[in-house]
Amino acid sequence: MLAITGGKVLTMSGKPIAKGTVLVKEDKITAVYGGTDVPPGSRVVDASGKIVMPGMIDAHCHVGIVEEIFREEGDDSNETTDPVTPHLRAIDAVYPMDLGFRDALAAGVTTIVTGPGSANIIGGEMAALKTCGTVVDEMIVRFPAGLKAALGENPKRSYGKEKKTPATRMASAAIIREALLQAQNYLKKEDRERNLKMEALARVLRREVPLRVHAHRADDIMTAVRIAGEFGVDLIIEHCTEGHLVAGQLAEKKIPVIIGPVITNRAKVEMRGLTTETAKILDEAGVRFAIMTDHPVVPVQYLAVSAAFAVKGGLSAERALEAITIEAAAILGLEQRLGSIEPGKDADIVILDRHPLDLSSRVERVYINGIEVLG
Repeated sequence: MLAITGGKVLTMSGKPIAKGTVLVKEDKITAVYGGTDVPPGSRVVDASGKIVMPGMIDAHCHVGIVEEIFREEGDDSNETTDPVTPHLRAIDAVYPMDLGFRDALAAGVTTIVTGPGSANIIGGEMAALKTCGTVVDEMIVRFPAGLKAALGENPKRSYGKEKKTPATRMASAAIIREALLQAQNYLKKEDRERNLKMEALARVLRREVPLRVHAHRADDIMTAVRIAGEFGVDLIIEHCTEGHLVAGQLAEKKIPVIIGPVITNRAKVEMRGLTTETAKILDEAGVRFAIMTDHPVVPVQYLAVSAAFAVKGGLSAERALEAITIEAAAILGLEQRLGSIEPGKDADIVILDRHPLDLSSRVERVYINGIEVLG
């Protein structure tokens, strides 16, 4: 039995415990309570004066797929030979020894969702992974964690310049509709041969996984909402840069979003509406949201810093921290395992010298599945 005692426990499932104890047996949290009494024979970690919290979750990045240091050699994010590649699987491109995983651990990020980039209209299946391991199959928390799609400038730029479709927003939307319609027809066939593209799309139509659509501009966001409604699929908006302009519509449709990158410039026209107030406005409207880095756009180790910048935009510190823990877990459908310190959940625990949204905070220990992986 591992007992982490004496620290301020940010459970993310209720009020903080000023001086608490977290008990871990094997890979699960078994108890969390006030005080420092521990069962006899426990291995005690003294966290007095420290912050104890659940491991942070980066709900959208490209760690392991766009490798640190390497450029062409280590970039497997976009299969720019076909705009529709739903059958691609992120797990086939993840390099577990990518230095990005080490950086994530050093910052207390214990789970990431990594996947294809946004050059394709439909890019492939994303994966939720723990950030420690040498074999990707053993790091998987959920696969697939969604089917990546993209609207806006990136697909147009990638294919339009080659005189290929899509060259317009109309074509981008039409291609998504066409792919989903083909999958609907595929599912209606009683005697059908295996088709990996159709099987990936079918998982979306059956609502086994969400369609996760890259959309910065408000009109692209609403196009994604429109298509999801037409086909009755679950939708997550990725980036959502102008989400504050359509917050009411997103709230009405109960569409969750993953905001970011927050710490970046207006790198392209569709990001002209970038503001640190987006999270606050979405929160006030009742939209469920998480915050991401989009690593390597913003390095994964700056996930907490990204949340802190949302606080600069008016979001409460509590909600900002939830956006990289329990709310991120809920959007990913992993709230029964991750995102808070509660009995029965994975023992992914971080100990810091001060509050994680303090820019000078330092991670001192990290546990994943009850194993100390940094300390």
